[in-house]
Amino acid sequence: MKIFISADMEGISGVATNQQLKKEAEYQRFRKLMTADVNAAIDGAFRGGATEVVVADGHGNMSNILIEELDERATLVSGNNRVMCQLEGFDESFDGIMFVGHHGREGGSERTVISHTLAGVAVNELKVNGKVVGETELNTIVAGSLGVPALLITGDDAYVAEVKETLPEISAAVVKRGVDRFAAELIHPLKAHALIREAAEEGARRAKQTEPYKMDGPFTFELQFKGSNQALMTTTIPQVELVDPKTVRFTCENLLVGYKLFWACVMIGISTINGILGQANA
Repeated sequence: MKIFISADMEGISGVATNQQLKKEAEYQRFRKLMTADVNAAIDGAFRGGATEVVVADGHGNMSNILIEELDERATLVSGNNRVMCQLEGFDESFDGIMFVGHHGREGGSERTVISHTLAGVAVNELKVNGKVVGETELNTIVAGSLGVPALLITGDDAYVAEVKETLPEISAAVVKRGVDRFAAELIHPLKAHALIREAAEEGARRAKQTEPYKMDGPFTFELQFKGSNQALMTTTIPQVELVDPKTVRFTCENLLVGYKLFWACVMIGISTINGILGQANA
């Protein structure tokens, strides 16, 4: 059984503030904690019957996990030049996908720790066929289009409740309680690892009985940006139309194409913050 793990950092055990992921000394601590949470999921997946595990580092520069401390049974996708963003390396050959250390969407619960949708500096809201989605739900929809079910989520309690609105039966490990966007009630990482390991094992054991989450096409993406400059510049892509000063829309028959196009729009949106050529050499 082949399992794919998409790992993020905001939902990792111990994380409560954005500064912990940015200040160098703190960041190095939380890289270790992120790796340890992922290792717990890897171990649980193998206990549940996995024979192969691929981990995609999906936070920030996407090279946070410490390869020297990663469970040697897994392989790691690292680095940030990716066509498929948090799903780089994923395809229909997998039997399940797990989300470790993920977080709530922008505009969701006020208690979700460090909530945002893919790029907090750019994205206000994402809808697919009218459904507001966060990163976990979006990746789950893509996985479902390839016949692969979502098996596990780990993060704060508000994030878990948010995702369970779409995936009520998914195995979940609540590793902290959200207090505010930048505050959380934490448990010891070793206790969190035990919860993750147990939930990952349960999810893996249920893989064959778990139905992929399916959404019928065609697929209309509606993306609301933080700024009008971000929205307008994405219309350099011919399929993308401006709906209002901050919102764009496009429709694709193929969900994978839509996912890539969404990621391209986000990359453009990020690059426009100081002007497309604002940091380029003359």
